[in-house]
Amino acid sequence: MNFSKQLKIYRERDGLSQEELAEKIYVTRQTISKWENDHTYPDIHNLIALSTLFEVSLDELIKGDVENMRQTIGVAKFNKHTGVMFVFMIMTVISIVPLMDLWGWYGVGISLVFWVISMVAALKIEKMKKMENIQTYAEILAFTEGKNIQVAREKRDKKRDRVNKIKIVLVFTLTAAIICLISVFIWNWFFR
Repeated sequence: MNFSKQLKIYRERDGLSQEELAEKIYVTRQTISKWENDHTYPDIHNLIALSTLFEVSLDELIKGDVENMRQTIGVAKFNKHTGVMFVFMIMTVISIVPLMDLWGWYGVGISLVFWVISMVAALKIEKMKKMENIQTYAEILAFTEGKNIQVAREKRDKKRDRVNKIKIVLVFTLTAAIICLISVFIWNWFFR
């Protein structure tokens, strides 16, 4: 993040030590040190106090940090939705046979709820991918790792990407079928 660098630059520009700066905005020297070393981030009140003290706009003080935060939040949401999708898809595949065996069509309804939750998460992922113009696996990896997506975009090959999408769907379907068969086998082995 850039705030830590900006804080140090403005503090040194005004000839202030960490302790002197801390006294002026009513925090501890350790707090200033943590801000400068990127261990913590000040709250809005301290940002305003620093902005006023250094006579710079808030934008100048946190230059670049807002975009970094936005990127971090986007990656966190993407990862959360991906986790929800996978967990509920696996729950669907594993639970359908036992629940159907125990409760008939009501059991299928419960598995259907799991499936709907996973599909809602998948739709949210697709919406994020569309907003970020992410189309390939390499771009997804770059996005989730916080790297430059543009490098991956330049390597796009529509024909290869289409084939890869088909492969991914087939592998996912095959994996789900295998997990479902294993679930059936385990259910029949232990509970029949």
